[in-house]
Amino acid sequence: MNSEKIRKLFIEYFEKKDHYVVKSAPMVVKNDPTLMFTNAGMNQFKDIFLGNTPPKYKRVVNTQKCLRVSGKHNDLEEVGHDTYHHTMFEMMGNWSFGDYFKKEAIYWAWELLTSEYNIDGERLYVTVFEGDKSNGLEPDNEAYDIWKEIVPESRILYGSKKDNFWEMGDTGPCGPCSEIHIDIRDDEARKKLDGSELVNKEHPEVIEIWNLVFIEFNSKADGSLHILPAKHVDTGMGFERLCMVLQGKRSNYDTDLFKPVIDKLSEMTSKTYGKDNQTDIAMRVVADHLRAVAFAVADGELPSNTGAGYVIRRILRRAIRYGYTFLGLSEPFVYKLLPLLVIKMGKYFPELAEQEDFISKVIKQEEQTFLRTLAIGIQKFEEYVNKYLKNKIVDGKFAFELFDTYGFPIDLTTLMAREKGLQVDMEGFDENMKKQKERSRAAGVKQAVDWVDVKQNVEQTKFTGYDSLEAEAGIVKYRKIKVKGKHLYHIVLDKTPFYAEAGGQVGDRGVLVSDKGNIKIIDTQKENELTIHVAENLPDPVPEKVVAKVDKSKRLLTANNHSATHLMHSALRKILGEHAQQKGSLVDEKRLRFDFSHFEKVTAEQIKQIEKIVNEKIRQNIEVEEHREIALEKAKEMGATALFGEKYDELARVVAFDKEYSTELCGGTHVKRTGQIGFFKIVSEAAIAAGIRRIEAVTGPEAEKYVDKKVDLLNDLSDILKNPKDIKQAVKKLVEHSESLEKKIDSLQKAQAGQIKQELINKQEKINDVNFIGRIVEMDAKTAKNLAFELKQKVDDLFLVLAYKHNNKPGIAVMLSDNLVKTKDLHAGEIVKELAKEINGGGGGQPFFATAGGKNLQGLDKVISKARKML
Repeated sequence: MNSEKIRKLFIEYFEKKDHYVVKSAPMVVKNDPTLMFTNAGMNQFKDIFLGNTPPKYKRVVNTQKCLRVSGKHNDLEEVGHDTYHHTMFEMMGNWSFGDYFKKEAIYWAWELLTSEYNIDGERLYVTVFEGDKSNGLEPDNEAYDIWKEIVPESRILYGSKKDNFWEMGDTGPCGPCSEIHIDIRDDEARKKLDGSELVNKEHPEVIEIWNLVFIEFNSKADGSLHILPAKHVDTGMGFERLCMVLQGKRSNYDTDLFKPVIDKLSEMTSKTYGKDNQTDIAMRVVADHLRAVAFAVADGELPSNTGAGYVIRRILRRAIRYGYTFLGLSEPFVYKLLPLLVIKMGKYFPELAEQEDFISKVIKQEEQTFLRTLAIGIQKFEEYVNKYLKNKIVDGKFAFELFDTYGFPIDLTTLMAREKGLQVDMEGFDENMKKQKERSRAAGVKQAVDWVDVKQNVEQTKFTGYDSLEAEAGIVKYRKIKVKGKHLYHIVLDKTPFYAEAGGQVGDRGVLVSDKGNIKIIDTQKENELTIHVAENLPDPVPEKVVAKVDKSKRLLTANNHSATHLMHSALRKILGEHAQQKGSLVDEKRLRFDFSHFEKVTAEQIKQIEKIVNEKIRQNIEVEEHREIALEKAKEMGATALFGEKYDELARVVAFDKEYSTELCGGTHVKRTGQIGFFKIVSEAAIAAGIRRIEAVTGPEAEKYVDKKVDLLNDLSDILKNPKDIKQAVKKLVEHSESLEKKIDSLQKAQAGQIKQELINKQEKINDVNFIGRIVEMDAKTAKNLAFELKQKVDDLFLVLAYKHNNKPGIAVMLSDNLVKTKDLHAGEIVKELAKEINGGGGGQPFFATAGGKNLQGLDKVISKARKML
């Protein structure tokens, strides 16, 4: 049975059981501070479990694209080393929200597996929760008794809390779970040892394929468990593992999901999969990581140096280096595999097929960049080995610098070291890595206590901010949190005019007015579907009723920028082409920032054209056309632009400015008429990632300030140049004159340095077998550096200190011969730091050359004498 049919059968089975088919949510999570990526099928239903949102359907089914790169079995560096773990995977599941419970979930799971998929029931084992006395939890005898009606008790196993009790996090919904495991060993192996002995024992052929979670408790911060008013079912079955079972394979990578890519790699490299373990691992890594990267880019997450983008970059670079190191692929190759993935998965996940060209270009450019990085890393490594290596141990700090500064993989450093008969100080590397992680962790720690309920039976906050900036509201609940050592309060209202940050638009600020005192709101955020008002203080006692007032000025200016973003998006597509799709945005009261797909610099002429179109639309004073709660499919029929990677409700909001010009799905706040924007001006355009450009622009008062500043600058220039008729020509002549003088100065300085060079060589001193040269000179930093390198070529065993002064500022250059660095354990960077103290400055550099700057010219004499004393 091919993978397409396996997926289809699962969905159709539960459709017949009155389940509503829900589309996969984006793999990249936008409005959940606790998650970077969707890592389980239940993520998009989290708010239902938490009670923040009422369910639209009591029963749903879907297959969800997920990404896991940390946690048990999911360390990124381990993927590919076995045959059944992945970064990106599909999780198929069925859910019940307060409807059916254990009996139906268990019976249907068994029926689907054995009757529809025709899996031999004799190969299946099930587990149930054994209880946990420390938490006061009884064994799940209810599930045990249901399973007893279906399978022999010898194949029902009790499992620990670690394996058979599911928790969303430290707090929140949780409950016992029942896992279904399958034994795919051959008959002879099964006769020798019963499969029950291998369940949850990490055996590659006795594996879990389905987990049935029964959510019936709510875990509090103090560890106590409270029974939920409504019980839920959440099941998850690994699609890749199911394909392996139904296609009679012993590895996920042998299924039709991965085999086409592995076969293509074999063709590209002339290496046969299955002949060499290291080659096999490399091919599995590439086949797996291709999927993760392609789906992430399709969802709008691009490789970058921060957040989710950094994770995607790491995954792609891991694939590249495995191809580079073990498959001999030194040119971009991952992007060439993309068409095979699109053929296999593009039908069910159309975002892949619709963006194939864009994804391919992003991957290719990222590959080209990283292959250059590899070349730089190899050069740095060779330089280190030739000049600074001691005791055949590669310093862990250097290995970490290669990794952290240049993105050079540690395993490649280790491999190159091994080839030269060297070892890498992994303890030193790990210590530096640990320190970095601790710094990152400390910067982002957030602690929260349980919510305190004030008002009961409020299912969801009603947003009134499209029509009014003020509303009478009741406080539903609040909690105290601690972020980076600062205490804040989160407040939830039953209704609010405050817009919570979403879709690139920042959250509103304002005040909650009450008879107990005013509460200043410094931000409004979304946590899943929960609208959270962030405050620095909260009155005691906490008021039940408030008047919520949004900062009107900030909201209006933000609306100007958001509406201008829509107008600009349409102008970009008109001038650059339909490929110029939004890939990210930020809108606040000061500016708008817009990221879009485009593979070359936007020219000055194109920027003028874009500005002209937008300002024309502003002057036309177009009235906004808004449709609230319109069916998503109908909105798309109207021509509304939907962004890849965004999750839209079935009932969406459409914002249009002249339907033929700009119609977009958008939940943000906008101007009533475009004339309110006033004026639009682009202030910058640049590349931010492979195939992605960024425009920053201003509107209204900020645009006026920007233009006024430019005009003032032009007037000042005119005054300085004595009001010439043609300012541009006058400046050009001035630059040409300056360049001519610079050349003359440069020539004179070179001649002077040549004279000084010979003089310094003649006056070198011999101190402890070292040729010391120390001198105060008048020259700039560049000339001092060039002189230092020239002297290095002329003088052996050189210890050079040039104390130079230029434009009444002191500087120091230290140059050491390579053999002094190795044999005498000298380091120019450390020496210059010590010398710089004499000129009230600081500096640093490489072991053989370093520089420093300072403020105290009088200290230059002491610099020379101090250097001599060092020797």
